[in-house]
Parts: sequence; structure tokens; C-alpha cells
Amino acid sequence: MSKYQDKNIQKFAEIFKALSNPNRLKIFLRLISCCQPGTPATIKESVEAEGCACVGELGQDLGIVPSTISHHIKELRRAGLIRMERHGQKIECSMDPETLAALQGFFSQ
Repeated sequence: MSKYQDKNIQKFAEIFKALSNPNRLKIFLRLISCCQPGTPATIKESVEAEGCACVGELGQDLGIVPSTISHHIKELRRAGLIRMERHGQKIECSMDPETLAALQGFFSQ
């Protein structure tokens, strides 16, 4: 077996479970393509962040309603793939650079 301990295997299983949903994978790939890890993207309908998609835009392009997008973002956050921070009415979402680095290490073995 690889160098990963059981707790790390469990964490990777949670990540892969979150990404196994096609809609969550689409959202994750969209966010990763428009935002560098650790760089916030505003996640709020009708509010645009430079270089990143908002919930409304993601829903239109992916054919997913905003409430479902919000659910999937919550699941990606729970798995540790993204971070969220509220600033007033806006919610900033960014890729978790540590989790992405761990995934890169996992696949480079």
C-alpha cells in the first residue's frame, strides 16, 4: 500500500465521493479553471467577480438551478475542496490549495 495512513485514505475517499457526482465535478472544474487556488471567487447570483463565475452563471451554463448549485458547493466545501467566506451579502469561494496539493501528490505516486 502507499505511504498514506488510514486517516488520509478516508479523507481522499470523501474527496472522491464529492467529485463522483457529475454536477459537483462540473462545478469544481469550472471553479478551478477560472480561479487560482486560494484566490476568492464571488459566489452570489447576479454578482460578477473578475475572472470567475457566479452561481447564476454556473447554473445557466451547466443547466443546474442556483439552489442545487449552492447544495453542491456546500458538499465540495465539506469535502475540503473549496473554502467559503461571507462578506456582507457576498460569499467568497476559493479552491483549497492544500487539498489540491494533496491530490496532486496522491496522483503522482
